[in-house]
This record gives sequence, C-alpha cells and structure tokens, in this order.
Amino acid sequence: MATFRECPSCALNAPAGTTECPFCGYEFPMSEPGSFTVAWLMIGLMILFGIPILAWLMGWLG
Repeated sequence: MATFRECPSCALNAPAGTTECPFCGYEFPMSEPGSFTVAWLMIGLMILFGIPILAWLMGWLG
C-alpha cells in the first residue's frame, strides 16, 4: 500500500518518497540527519540554565 503526503502548495496527494510534487513542482523540505538531536540538545540546555537563572531573577526582582 502506497503512502501519500499532501503538498502544501497545491493540496494534492504526492507519493511519500518523492522530493518534489509531481503536479506543481513544489520541493518538499528535507531535514538534516542531525537536526533532531541538535534541537533536543538546545532544549535541554535551555532548561538546564534557563530555569535557575529565571528563579534567581524572580528572587532578585521580587
């Protein structure tokens, strides 16, 4: 069974394995292999450093 994804440009179903829409030529964005890991690393660092700094500021300002 073939899977399809909707093209955001023309709203027609394109096969999931294609890099561009066969109807309008829209190029589907390709994610980089390490971008997911980098995103979670940045979220972790923001939580690790952001919460203590925010707590310190709230104590200092409040």
